[in-house]
Amino acid sequence: MNLPWHIYLMASLYIIAGINHFRSPRMYLKIIPSYFSNPKLLNILSGVAEIILGSLLLVSATSHFAAWGIIALLVAVFPTHIYMYQNEKASFGLPRWILLLRIPFQLVLIYWAYQYTF
Repeated sequence: MNLPWHIYLMASLYIIAGINHFRSPRMYLKIIPSYFSNPKLLNILSGVAEIILGSLLLVSATSHFAAWGIIALLVAVFPTHIYMYQNEKASFGLPRWILLLRIPFQLVLIYWAYQYTF
């Protein structure tokens, strides 16, 4: 595999985060906005997606598809960041400035994934 070291870092982060959806589901269920139905299913789907996409990043032939999938996933979970900022129960007691910074940080993560789309 002739992949750059930082793609291994990204893959590891997504795989670990995906596994965490199953180890600590309550944490993720807490941040899913109440206007979404079936939060348990959404948690499972996003966890599985993170594990699969992170794994596909590690294969040269599929890394660019996985990067597009990660971009789509980051867009899909964007409402959770808004919800965490607006809902005190979902904020985990984090300072509002950190919650606010998490919103544009999604753009950084999208840009990072975009680097692997070609």
